[in-house]
Amino acid sequence: MLRRILVCTVAAVAVFAALFAAVACGYVGLPFGLTVNFPGFSGDALPDAQLAQRIALPPGFHINSYAGGIENARMLRFTPSGDLLVSSPRQGKVFLVERDSDHDGVADGMRVLLGNLNNPHGLALHQGYLYVAEGDAVLRVRFDAEQRTLLGQPERIITGIPSGGNHWTRTVGIGPDEKLYVSIGSDCNDCIEAEARRATIMRFNLDGSGGEIYASGLRNSVGFDWQPGSGDLYATDNGRDLLGDDFPPCEFNKIVQGGFYGWPFAHGDRVPDPTLGKGNEARIAASIPPAHAFGAHVAPLGMTFYRTPSGAAPAAFPPQYDGVAFVAQHGSWNRSKKSGYQVVSLTFNADGTISEAPFASGFVRDEKASGRPVDVAEGPDGALYVSDDFTGSIYRIAYGAAASANAAPAATKPSGDPLAGLDAAAIQAASARAATLWGASGCGGCHIKEQADAAAYHPLDNLKSRYTIDTLASFLKSPQPPMPIFPFSDEQRRDLAIYLLATHP
Repeated sequence: MLRRILVCTVAAVAVFAALFAAVACGYVGLPFGLTVNFPGFSGDALPDAQLAQRIALPPGFHINSYAGGIENARMLRFTPSGDLLVSSPRQGKVFLVERDSDHDGVADGMRVLLGNLNNPHGLALHQGYLYVAEGDAVLRVRFDAEQRTLLGQPERIITGIPSGGNHWTRTVGIGPDEKLYVSIGSDCNDCIEAEARRATIMRFNLDGSGGEIYASGLRNSVGFDWQPGSGDLYATDNGRDLLGDDFPPCEFNKIVQGGFYGWPFAHGDRVPDPTLGKGNEARIAASIPPAHAFGAHVAPLGMTFYRTPSGAAPAAFPPQYDGVAFVAQHGSWNRSKKSGYQVVSLTFNADGTISEAPFASGFVRDEKASGRPVDVAEGPDGALYVSDDFTGSIYRIAYGAAASANAAPAATKPSGDPLAGLDAAAIQAASARAATLWGASGCGGCHIKEQADAAAYHPLDNLKSRYTIDTLASFLKSPQPPMPIFPFSDEQRRDLAIYLLATHP
């Protein structure tokens, strides 16, 4: 009987995986709100001339590429000396992008500051320490900002953070209370978590001790910041999927200690979840509605409050932007028409309401994406910097004169054949093992032209110019949603990476 149950379970998982793989590659509409419409895994960066034409900004603002070639560029943090730190989870690296010392609007260079990390994402700097939130831990290391060097070895001050699942990124920040805040996303789209630390923002002492759940019911709060003046904590949150094009809204929440924000029992302004809401009316009534509702499925990620710099800041924004919150909307996948794919401004009005307006829009046109904003950071020059994990770019949005036409520096891409270190027998053996996984997982429904619908086909081209064995295996471990996370071992992912590099060069 047990064997029969296991066989049936494995078969069911395989069928679901094949179905999901068949739809998770373009726009497909299915019952129960299962709409898949995403732009693919990566794209080429636009030249500055096209970028300026494509991206709509308020009058007087200009955009240019500040740096490029940082695959999976995610969270941003400026150092006291004006350099920019950029996390790349799938590469397991933190990059240091050198400050623009010649004032031409582009970075002077870049290099890897930290490597061999486990999905590094959130970054914080405080009292000479660099804090990095990994998938299952938070580390800190002494950092000399002027010399651009690490002092000593990284120390993991928080370990055992629940990892993986639907929302595997972790964000870290230092509050005005000298405490360390860490956001931990939910394991699933919509479920009752077995792990209490999921779907929360936690708070720790700076040395990692004294961990406590600060706020809960937050499905995936990737970005957060403290409002200047009030010191109030605000965070973005991604609404659940599979309830149609226009529900639920994504959220901008004012975070209070002990607050419960509704997920998974309610969404938006205490609207009960169709599956989990019944029987949880008391919890729903006690939940805190969003301070501002975004559109459905826009996927708000990083955010920052604009703090008008004092002194010389040649790109400083006009006074009306002081205290405005900027939010990067990564863009939808569970929607028949793409939404998000922009940076928006949130203005706090005297009557307590919040007004949303597009600030940098145009990263999607005619359902084709040319960028996916992830994080926003204010630079020491007063400009706003935006990361884009779709093209691996960092954009600079400045007020006043446009930047020069100098090319932005780019990270070094893989050179040579990534399979050069393996003999033919090793490649053949790995490919044979991986071919079985490839077929059982239904990958051909997206990536083999003869098996895929025309709208669903996503070719695997030029992989050798984009990936090494290790970076492709890392991508398979933490893929771009809605690509499913298959329960493969590290060895199986390595086999698949070798197979793909050999068969789709």
